[in-house]
Amino acid sequence: MSAVLRAPWRVTAVLLHGLRGVAMVLWIFPRRDAAGRHRLTRWWASAMLRCLGIELRVQGEFRPGAKLIVANHLSWLDIMAIHSVCPEARFVSKADVRHWPVANRLVDAAGTLYLERESKRDALRVVHRMAEALQAGDTVAVFPEGTTGDGRELLPFHANLLQAAVATGTPVQAVALRYAEPGHAISPSATWVGAETLAANVWKLARARGLVLHLTVLPPEASAHADRRALAARVREQIASALPS
Repeated sequence: MSAVLRAPWRVTAVLLHGLRGVAMVLWIFPRRDAAGRHRLTRWWASAMLRCLGIELRVQGEFRPGAKLIVANHLSWLDIMAIHSVCPEARFVSKADVRHWPVANRLVDAAGTLYLERESKRDALRVVHRMAEALQAGDTVAVFPEGTTGDGRELLPFHANLLQAAVATGTPVQAVALRYAEPGHAISPSATWVGAETLAANVWKLARARGLVLHLTVLPPEASAHADRRALAARVREQIASALPS
């Protein structure tokens, strides 16, 4: 199918699946226990990738129990990718996601922790909330680059949020994400940088052919008594080593 025909079908599928997700969290989630909600989250996230024709290839396994997932950030689809494998993950997200139409319902239902990125005081509040979640046995996920990159080079890692793992002695598990397409080890179709809108990015993804999302789960790192900056540097190196040079 040509891109001219493929893109409208995929965009329609994405919109309908988004509405299906809202209905799911409004009417089905309240009647399910945590395990049931996690199964639905895994199904919905995996199906969203399929709506865009993206094949997910996974290497490695997440450890059971509480952990802090640390991943590089390339696309709004990164969350779907991780939820396809680890649906219990609670993400730390920028606060303005709460104002996105449709998506905000889904993000709330996943137990997201919201962060006002410009506020140092709010960062302390979120670290405290993360620590409470980790102590309760939850899995929390962060993108320490703070924004999406182009996939060719990792951005600097902000170490502040890793303090929650250090304070609670919770293992940190890194995830390396990479989008590829025919002829490109790093997909130009999957990048979401600069001033590109979400709608424009969805259209670009919908036009792409043969997109593959590689998700590599790396061995956990101990965090007890670690220096958070040194821990962030180690995890960043882990992720860099798992990506094409």
